[in-house]
Amino acid sequence: MHPEIETFNQNLDEGDRATCTLLATLIDRHMPEAECRIWHRHPVWFLDGNPTVGYSKQKAGIRLMFWSGADFGEAGLEPGTGKFKDASAFYTSVDQVDAGDLERWIGKAKVIRWDYKNIRQRKGRLERLP
Repeated sequence: MHPEIETFNQNLDEGDRATCTLLATLIDRHMPEAECRIWHRHPVWFLDGNPTVGYSKQKAGIRLMFWSGADFGEAGLEPGTGKFKDASAFYTSVDQVDAGDLERWIGKAKVIRWDYKNIRQRKGRLERLP
């Protein structure tokens, strides 16, 4: 696990730490080609410079977010409410994380991608990556 992400996880309470450590381990396992770092104060994994998946601590629990997840067609992911293509799952305990779901979602995240890296140059307009 990347040292910055490990530090992030260690600063959480015990239950959230277990959930985040499992998420980071599974994401690293199924997306080894990704660059990972703390971005906007949260762990995020990038493919070709585009944010792909990350998690954060929210009031509702740990939010696992896929930047292009709204197009995955997955019942376990709730689309965001804005103009972006994100979708999320929330966890309040480590036993709610389904490793099979996460592996499937990561597989889709590698194929279904929107270009967030260049969103500023396009004045907020997203384009689908080939």
